[in-house]
Amino acid sequence: MISPLLWPLSLLSLLGPTTAPPAAAPTPARPTDAPTTESLLARLSASINKLQTLRCNVKANERHADGYQQARTLMKIGASPLRIYLRNQKGIEVLWVQGQNGGDAWVYPGKFPYVTVSLDPNGAIMRRNQHHAVLDAGYGVIADLIRIPPQRSEAYRRSFRYTGDTTIQGRLCYLLRSDFPQFRYVSYKTTGGETAAKIAERFGCGEFRIAQRNDLGYEDVLPAGKTLQVPNAYGSRTILCVDQKMMLPLAVAVWDDKGLFESFEFSQVVANQPIPAAEFTKDYKEYKF
Repeated sequence: MISPLLWPLSLLSLLGPTTAPPAAAPTPARPTDAPTTESLLARLSASINKLQTLRCNVKANERHADGYQQARTLMKIGASPLRIYLRNQKGIEVLWVQGQNGGDAWVYPGKFPYVTVSLDPNGAIMRRNQHHAVLDAGYGVIADLIRIPPQRSEAYRRSFRYTGDTTIQGRLCYLLRSDFPQFRYVSYKTTGGETAAKIAERFGCGEFRIAQRNDLGYEDVLPAGKTLQVPNAYGSRTILCVDQKMMLPLAVAVWDDKGLFESFEFSQVVANQPIPAAEFTKDYKEYKF
């Protein structure tokens, strides 16, 4: 099993226990001229929303039934239209371009038979052992953590606090922390025509745990009256480390009732710098599609 402690050593003191839900901690005193939590969340949300291009490397650590799974992925993302290119440490490459390939992603498996295939980005094959879909690449999940759509409770969003500064990769970061001891699974009765993703949007919890807990496929359309067990928020503790110059996250970790649920570290982040259109095509010289 891969250790859940995958962040830089300077952050280990921030993470706390990884085998049990953490207790709420008091918020330390801050200088009188420190930014407010709300201003930081608003600036973070605005920076993510303004992204037109993003290049970065992501180190992911996700908990699954058989332990923690680690992945290192190179990402290139363009907006309007949405275009995503990914390559992980195993040599698997993924290209998805809005409006092309019938909505499927091109996937090069990085192993025999070395043949590029087209796969549904939300289908069972591409979502196997993945907390998030390819279409969530970049900062989409983090943006969802800190927003409050009309149907969602504000309690989790309002639990975030600015608790000081830290340094990651030599860059000064704001430390935002949510302690949400109310986290639990609740019973939810479907209304008909819903999927795990639609229910996750209502509760702000992500569809992975809904599908896992209730033995559902991500695209299963559920009948009315089916009772599910659903998380009432994304986690019992969340830590966000936000680069003070870019106002984009460099690290995020989430705990739930079973301990560390997932963590992501972003490095070599380049935002809003042009990416040639050729890098979002199958025929780009550096790709193996």
